[in-house]
Amino acid sequence: MSDRVTMPELISKTTFLCGMQCPKYLWMIFHEPESIPRPDESMQFIFDQGRKVGELAKRLFPGGVDIPIDDIAISTQLTREQLKCDRPIFEASILSDRVYCRPDILVPNANGSWDIIEVKSSTGIKDVNIVDVAFQKYCCESIGLSIRNCSLACVNSNYVRHGDIDPSQFFVIEDISPRVDKIRGDIEAKVVEYFDIIAKSECPRVDIGPYCSKPFVCPLKEKCWSFLPTYSVFDLYWAGEKCFDLFSRKIIDMLDIPRDYPLSGKQKIQLESLKTNMPHINKAGLKEFIGNLEYPLYFVDFETFSTVVPPYEGTRPNQPIPFQFSVDILAEDDGPVEHHGFLSEIKDDPRMRFIAELEACLGDKGSIVVYHAPFEQKVLLELAGIFPQYRNWVSRVLSRVVDLLKPFVSFHYYHPDQHGKISLKRVLPLLTGMEYKGMAIENGMQAAVAYLNSMDEEVEEEQRQRIRRELELYCGLDTMGMIEILKRLKAAVN
Repeated sequence: MSDRVTMPELISKTTFLCGMQCPKYLWMIFHEPESIPRPDESMQFIFDQGRKVGELAKRLFPGGVDIPIDDIAISTQLTREQLKCDRPIFEASILSDRVYCRPDILVPNANGSWDIIEVKSSTGIKDVNIVDVAFQKYCCESIGLSIRNCSLACVNSNYVRHGDIDPSQFFVIEDISPRVDKIRGDIEAKVVEYFDIIAKSECPRVDIGPYCSKPFVCPLKEKCWSFLPTYSVFDLYWAGEKCFDLFSRKIIDMLDIPRDYPLSGKQKIQLESLKTNMPHINKAGLKEFIGNLEYPLYFVDFETFSTVVPPYEGTRPNQPIPFQFSVDILAEDDGPVEHHGFLSEIKDDPRMRFIAELEACLGDKGSIVVYHAPFEQKVLLELAGIFPQYRNWVSRVLSRVVDLLKPFVSFHYYHPDQHGKISLKRVLPLLTGMEYKGMAIENGMQAAVAYLNSMDEEVEEEQRQRIRRELELYCGLDTMGMIEILKRLKAAVN
């Protein structure tokens, strides 16, 4: 749940965690908030998922009372009144001097103490969660509350929906009191430190580092990293800490990497391709890949959505639900393309129609070409588990799958402008000139959110049809793009 606060120089749980990640980010929140990018639609979807999980957790404590969040002064006064009562409080407004938090759930004990229960939409405990709750405990104790235990309510990844969601089975509540108490003493010193940072007239100078992406990707990352050259050491393929090691040595441009610096074979290929400004082409590897293809070729792409709260009978938290596919069939080399597509039109579970329509498209022989096969393979295996009548068919289909990612992950083809990336979104424009950028839907997450939005009963029919057209264009580009990529790979070996 969110406790976003805009009151000047008030450190909330959210801003405290921002300070833990980066003092520059903390300073910007108070001095240049307009410079911080707002959450996009995909990020907003994640926030909304968290709110739904939070609402579900309230059902664990019947008789609890909600505290409104619109006005801090009013919600704080209401919280004081409810703290005198013997019942759970949801999103209590805790304000002490200039620190503020809204514990998801405060549960009263018989001896007058309280328990904090923090609700998370994740399926496991993270270090940042411990800091989160330790700050809440500090705030509560600062107004005189006695906190007995601290717990985290996480999502049970093994939960399977049968009928209405059962919160007692959906959540796993774990006592984290010992871990919270271990760092509780550090919180006050951090609060003092962060107020000192906020009081400065100039933004702290902070080098980029791993903390730019951990525990969350900082919204300022793109801006803070913009000084890097076009081909920086951070483009090295699967380099990990090696990038920051080079950066610490003041080596930033990839072309400045010393000859004796230890690089992997693929990283050496990458560097050599950049030096020559030419694609690296392993003709033998490409010929072997192309030679193993069996016509007719079926170029296949799936789109899925997942929600933390399982949407249908028999589904699990975060389970990918396929709602769309595109299939482009190439019967012979350079022949015409036969297109088939499926996009669920109803709000109910789309999986049965999805697999039935897919079976009608894929024929009995020929290579099924996908990009990053584990994704489609996982979806098919889950469908086989749900619909046993398709189990044998799925097994046969999986034996025909060919991963177009292979020539790129093997570096049989590498273009210097890939910048160490091998995704379809990066490869397609370089080989074919076809672009996702500028489309209404540019990636899978946006596709999932758009589909779910189109299922909203309040969406007007004209808008729903527009979303469907955009989804069909996006998914169709994936399969048509794979055809064009294969053409370019063939041309590269001739």
